[in-house]
Amino acid sequence: MSKVSIYMNFPNQTEEAFLFYRSVFGGEFSPPGINRFGDMPPQADAPPLPDHLKNGVMHVALPIMDGFLLMGTDAPPEFGFKVNMGNNIYINLSPDTRQETDRLFSALSDGGAVEQPLQEMFWGAYYGSLTDKYGIRWMFNCESKE
Repeated sequence: MSKVSIYMNFPNQTEEAFLFYRSVFGGEFSPPGINRFGDMPPQADAPPLPDHLKNGVMHVALPIMDGFLLMGTDAPPEFGFKVNMGNNIYINLSPDTRQETDRLFSALSDGGAVEQPLQEMFWGAYYGSLTDKYGIRWMFNCESKE
């Protein structure tokens, strides 16, 4: 089933923020809990991860209010991020099929800027991100292989 969620970038405050959100909304983080940058497999085309980033939050999700997901990550400058108000939130779409993912990605990127082209990712999803022509940031995470 298709889903929409909000994805937030934090300047190395994700764990603190999500512990706060969990105290407000209750519940538990989606399995497997808080994923750390140090859990990522080494990337052949990237330098080794510096030790001070290994405990950073790569991904966390907290279901709130009727299954709506708050999701987040640390966005360290070492990865090319500079978190500002306005670039710290994405609308995350999880379409049912890759065909629908491709269609939506193409339509929303028309006149905008592709940040990361759609591609297979190490966590098993078909993923990409873009900023549309109105400055709204979108992420796509399709788990279907169809």
